[in-house]
Amino acid sequence: MVKNFFASRWGIIGVGAFIGIAAALLQKLGNPGNMGICVACFERDIAGALGFHRAGVVQYIRPEIIGFVAGSLIAALSFKEFRPRCGSAPVVRFILGIIAMIGALVFLGCPWRAALRLAGGDGNAVIGLLGLAAGIGIGVQFLKNGYTLGRTQDSPRAAGFMLPLFMLGLLVLMLIYPGGEAQAKSGVLFYSLKGPGAMHAPLLVSLGVALVIGFLAQRSRFCTMGALRDLILFRQVHLLSGFISLVVFAFLANLLLGQFHPGFAGQPVAHTMHLWNFAGMVVAGLAFALAGGCPGRQLFLAGEGDGDAAVFVFGMITGAAIAHNFGLASSPKGVGPHGIAAVIVGLAICLIIGFTMRKKA
Repeated sequence: MVKNFFASRWGIIGVGAFIGIAAALLQKLGNPGNMGICVACFERDIAGALGFHRAGVVQYIRPEIIGFVAGSLIAALSFKEFRPRCGSAPVVRFILGIIAMIGALVFLGCPWRAALRLAGGDGNAVIGLLGLAAGIGIGVQFLKNGYTLGRTQDSPRAAGFMLPLFMLGLLVLMLIYPGGEAQAKSGVLFYSLKGPGAMHAPLLVSLGVALVIGFLAQRSRFCTMGALRDLILFRQVHLLSGFISLVVFAFLANLLLGQFHPGFAGQPVAHTMHLWNFAGMVVAGLAFALAGGCPGRQLFLAGEGDGDAAVFVFGMITGAAIAHNFGLASSPKGVGPHGIAAVIVGLAICLIIGFTMRKKA
């Protein structure tokens, strides 16, 4: 009965509503503004906490990412859907993960945060969402013309637990080195003492909410990229109804909590360079489409044993390090010094992958 409910229209709408409300509440409890949940930003913070980049304002082990994977794992094991598999062009997926992260950090947000920025009144999010739709639209054309990364193969059961165990390791490190000024200089984990990385809801609240989201998203197949892909490719609105529900309920929650502030300028962790907001999300959307899922969906797939999705996740974490170490990521002041070049190169690489990974008749 539970399985059938989450496969229904009301099931996916309910999941979107829960995510939207939860994101607004996490923001109220301490997460950055219009960033109650952002998979790309939170993976960027994890990369910083591990010392992969040294941007001091974005370093924190985000328990939401850990909870997403763990919640999905619990759901998959509970419903006998845990199936370890891998082998579908892992190197290509790793590269796509890097490019997706770079595009997202030029815009300053993944599809989840684009929706939440819109629900918080950030007009720049409209530009980003249009770019996301355009990128996914390009990806759909490749899918129509035989694009494929090949088939996955069943792998040993232990392989399916690799990313969940990695996330467990992050949680253990976080408990041993819980933060503060002394721990920020411990040399093991890095913690922001100011900026977005220093803004976070209580650990147990964030982890608990994320566990529920991971469980529900695994059951419902919630995916923001898939919502737009299915609309363009099949004219289906099942996943899109969940995406719209997320925006609507996050908007309503923000109104009730006093967090709705309409406008373009002065939005939290955002910039107004519209062309590159659009272009960054074109690149991210295309990379998500070519990889087969948005960053949230990749975490949920990894939780149910998909090693290829785990490779994409590690690609995104690597992409975050590259973006901040080489001046590609944006800031509220605008696009990074090399961000424009990165968007152009990333788009070119995605197009090459799209054209060359097509199954010949």
